[in-house]
Amino acid sequence: MKDFFKYDVRFVMNITDVDDKIIVRGRQQYLLAKYLSGGLKQHPPSAKVRSEALEAYVEKNLPKVPNGTPPRAMKEIIEQKYADVVAGKSLDPSRPPGDDEAKLKMHIKTVLSGSEAIQLLEENRLEETSEDFQNNVQDILLPYLDSLYGSTIDASDHTIFTSLTQKFEARFMEDVRALNCLDPDDVTRVTEYGPQIVDFVKKIEDNEFGYKTSDGSVYFDISAFEDANNSYARLEPGSRNDQGRQADGEGKLTLQTTEKRSPSDFALWKSSRPGEPSWPSPWGDGRPGWHIECSAMASDKLGSQIDIHSGGIDLAFPHHDNELAQSEAYWLQKGQHNHQWVNYFMHMGHLSIQGSKMSKSLKNFTTIREALSRGTWTPRGLRIVFLLGNWAGPIEITEDLVKEGSNWEDKVNNFFINAKDALNRPSPNPDAKANNDLQEALIKTQEAVETALCNSFDTREVMNGKNGISELISTYNSAKNGSISSDTISSIAKWITSLVNIFGLNGEASPNSKTIGWSGIEIPDIAKPYVESVSRLRDQLRSSARSAKGLTAEELQTSVNAIAEVPDNQESNASSYQQVLQNFKAEATSLVSSPHLSKAILSLTDRIRDIDLWNCDIYLEDRENEPALIRPVTRELRAARQDKEDRERAKQLAKAEREKQAAARAEKGRLSHLDMFRTSEYSAWNEEGIPTKDAEGVDITKSRDKKLRKDQAAQKKLHEAWISANAANVNS
Repeated sequence: MKDFFKYDVRFVMNITDVDDKIIVRGRQQYLLAKYLSGGLKQHPPSAKVRSEALEAYVEKNLPKVPNGTPPRAMKEIIEQKYADVVAGKSLDPSRPPGDDEAKLKMHIKTVLSGSEAIQLLEENRLEETSEDFQNNVQDILLPYLDSLYGSTIDASDHTIFTSLTQKFEARFMEDVRALNCLDPDDVTRVTEYGPQIVDFVKKIEDNEFGYKTSDGSVYFDISAFEDANNSYARLEPGSRNDQGRQADGEGKLTLQTTEKRSPSDFALWKSSRPGEPSWPSPWGDGRPGWHIECSAMASDKLGSQIDIHSGGIDLAFPHHDNELAQSEAYWLQKGQHNHQWVNYFMHMGHLSIQGSKMSKSLKNFTTIREALSRGTWTPRGLRIVFLLGNWAGPIEITEDLVKEGSNWEDKVNNFFINAKDALNRPSPNPDAKANNDLQEALIKTQEAVETALCNSFDTREVMNGKNGISELISTYNSAKNGSISSDTISSIAKWITSLVNIFGLNGEASPNSKTIGWSGIEIPDIAKPYVESVSRLRDQLRSSARSAKGLTAEELQTSVNAIAEVPDNQESNASSYQQVLQNFKAEATSLVSSPHLSKAILSLTDRIRDIDLWNCDIYLEDRENEPALIRPVTRELRAARQDKEDRERAKQLAKAEREKQAAARAEKGRLSHLDMFRTSEYSAWNEEGIPTKDAEGVDITKSRDKKLRKDQAAQKKLHEAWISANAANVNS
């Protein structure tokens, strides 16, 4: 929006650092640490705590498992009671597995790992203080400890809760920065907005759209809001009576009350109970409702109207619908109605795995840092996959999508490398028609890209659609080498560079950068003088060696001597490149007297390309009638080489297996068909070597005789083939 459409954007990010889930999790982590360190006083024996915690977790989350099932029997019982889920089937045969099955699998995994750890502890094969034990049982212990001691903690110490959120906020910012996401202009946190949120709720109450209950909570009056000619649940009208989602939006710690004027009314301010953080208010000590905090913080920064509000699609109802209602109730003046607080909502789709939303609660997620640290993804690769999806729809990370993203990145990468190379070697005779066609293709693509981005930011269409970036590159690639002018190449390359910079695919590079391409297409500067010398010498020797007359010793020596010495570079990371150049010149010179000079030089130049430079992360791409293209070794090049090596290895293995089978058949043919049955299994044979009696002297039956003759005929063929093969070997 800022760089392509040139909008003036102020980006505000609200951070919920206290809500029901955070309160519970913060308390649980605090209590677990106390429990493990022995800091909890008057608690039952550890064995009793573990047993009751496991039973409580199983009773709540896996109700089919009988009460009192011991840890050692848990696996067998679960596999019986939840056989379909364990097998990956759906609870409802009419639909595929989804979130419900994913939750059950998560609970099954938690119970099984916890049961195993408890059993190992009871058998003295695991220490309670060990990291393995704590990791495997904490999800079972946490809710139980909270049920026992949650209300006893000193909740005035807000660090019990904020220490948890600060850790994850820091991780979140590190991860999104690793993906090259822009930092927000403003960051707001609930714990820093206590007084402002109280004032916000008070004004809604003063505007007669909120009411207090006897416990000190304040609720939003939906009926009063609608009676004033306002509309509620505009984002998802069909969900306004979804009690399950309404209850989830209120939070598990919300007190049940009969004083609500309507079951759909939601909390603006919650009375705090023991073990919950609180702030002073006119209604008594309490804390913000989940929805009100975003309204108060965003309104403080952006005022009475926001252009764009974003969030996950799961937040549309009730969270964003409630935000809309309470914010408009706040900004309404007496006698007014229909104040529009947000002009546009952008609800993002979710990443999914096997049909289930990727989420922390389902434990079916991979963090950004894990994906990047494993080396299976790069920040650019992840962004490309996201851009190939639809921001407003779900993205299923499939093998096909990953391959599509990799192919797109490789195509753009190759384009930049070849375009820069072409600009370094301008065409002396560009073709007018080819240039006009490419200029028209560029204009057509620019118009199509703007149309696609105007169509709800359709980045997939921009990248891989008709008249998108990929098609423009294909059009460029199909042009005849040497037919395109530098101006045309530069205009296409600069425009594509600007677009990938706008999409955040090139680090912090500006869309207005004069540099063509993105990071990773150049070899290190320190390597260039050495590698360019290697490449130049290699091109000369290879060209002569492949010619009809071949390479002469004189030409070899002349070419080596023509390569100027590169001044020594004292930097340690230059030594490997220096070594390649020095070794190449020395080895080439040593071949001067070789009887098969051209063949020896071609073998050496292949090794320089495939081993020496490759090990320096540099590849020389040989081209017909052109100098080799110097490029860094990319993940795609490594994958292509690995694939080639795997195919060659499979080919060799298949050949070896065929030879082994042929040898086995040949060895089997060594035995004469006349002797094959002369074993202790039989006691008499005819003149053809066919058994007539078995070992006990009983006559061979007709059916068995028929089978023996058939086997002998087959062996006769093998034996004759063996005789022929051996005769051929003797003659040769």
